[in-house]
Amino acid sequence: MSFKKILSVSLIAFAALNAAAQNAKTNIVFMLADDYGYGETSCNGGDNYKTLNIDKLASQGVRYTHMYTAALCGPSRAMILTGRYAFHTGATNQDATGKFTPQVETMIPKALKQAGYVSASIGKWGQLPLMPADFGFDHYLTYKGSGVYWNTQEKGKDYTVDGQTIPLKDHEYLPDVMHADVVKFLSANKNKPFFLYYPLDHVHGEILPTPDSKPDSKDLYHDNVMYMDKLVGKFMKVLDSLNLTKNTVVFFMGDNGTANAHTTEATIGGRRIVGGKGSMLEGGGLVPFITWWKGVSPKGKVCNDVIDASDIYPTVLDIAGVKSTESKSVVDGQSIVPEMKGKEGNHRPWVFNQLAAMWYVRELNWKLNQSGELFDMTKAPFEEILVSADSKDPEAIAARERLQKVLATLNPAGGIQDDGDGSGRHAGKEKKKGKKKDGGAEPNN
Repeated sequence: MSFKKILSVSLIAFAALNAAAQNAKTNIVFMLADDYGYGETSCNGGDNYKTLNIDKLASQGVRYTHMYTAALCGPSRAMILTGRYAFHTGATNQDATGKFTPQVETMIPKALKQAGYVSASIGKWGQLPLMPADFGFDHYLTYKGSGVYWNTQEKGKDYTVDGQTIPLKDHEYLPDVMHADVVKFLSANKNKPFFLYYPLDHVHGEILPTPDSKPDSKDLYHDNVMYMDKLVGKFMKVLDSLNLTKNTVVFFMGDNGTANAHTTEATIGGRRIVGGKGSMLEGGGLVPFITWWKGVSPKGKVCNDVIDASDIYPTVLDIAGVKSTESKSVVDGQSIVPEMKGKEGNHRPWVFNQLAAMWYVRELNWKLNQSGELFDMTKAPFEEILVSADSKDPEAIAARERLQKVLATLNPAGGIQDDGDGSGRHAGKEKKKGKKKDGGAEPNN
């Protein structure tokens, strides 16, 4: 055989081996529901929403009972994508999340590029700065603000795909447009390792009829929860049809607690979770969280460890086999891959949560906030019991000491300070006025 033929065969063999190595990497999907709280998922015991597709995801994977994130979407998403707490990034309020830059903060897709991953952000970009491409996404679809469904809405006239403005057509439902783009991305990249960030439109207000709503529907919010659940089921069917289920891990999470107009329906066993969106009470930051990893995660596992949104970044990198990144910044989270595999792991026993100049550190049974108030959380998520500062209870004293040490080490007061109005919604200006929509959130939130 001539040298040229030998070289040609060698190159073909090398290409085949390289392709096999690429295909061996685990694809990663992160689905993020908007304003979707813990009590709105039936697998968490929610009374009023039968989320069969989300429940199925949980029955085939791991469901977490103590996942915490910031109580508003911008700070929450910043923590998810960077793995860093707000006092490190400055993403302490809805407006401040738009200030950090890709020169300072590294998001997941940029970190995955060294491992050969192609990435897409399809859905809400919200209060995050610039556009997804600026932070390393290869493809993106996004739209103005939140809760956009039909072109009859002021912000629903168009959406953006890779910098191009595209009109939303009459009778075209934006969540369905997003799903179609997801299918297109998966189909085009099924032979490459990919990271899909899929921030869903539902169930943020303005709450409007879905394509499945009956003309005389009396509960449009319920319709929206059901349509979102339907989209989760459709997505999993697409994964299966493309033969991707054996090599893909799926995360499903809520970005913050239930919008306040709907907290009365988000009950568990007839009991209302204390607090909701924008609150530092349990219902503000406690969100549904499920991981699905066929052949790796034990089916139907329930994990009671406390974890927070900063753990997503290092977990995704761990799955992808990325040991280090270009980022010189401190990553606050820790990988939960052991928990995803049903193992004990060596995860920290506390989580940290912040909004504006309010924060707390929380263990399974205790919580200490920025004012030094200690709460007994044994009856959470339905009650938070304030413990007297002069309590003689040995367990309370020990808990206070432990959590004070954690806060002293983190030192959030020594980080980037909030410049907002104290609510976490706005920076350096009065809270915007505006008629609340059905979803209970103010415009632009």
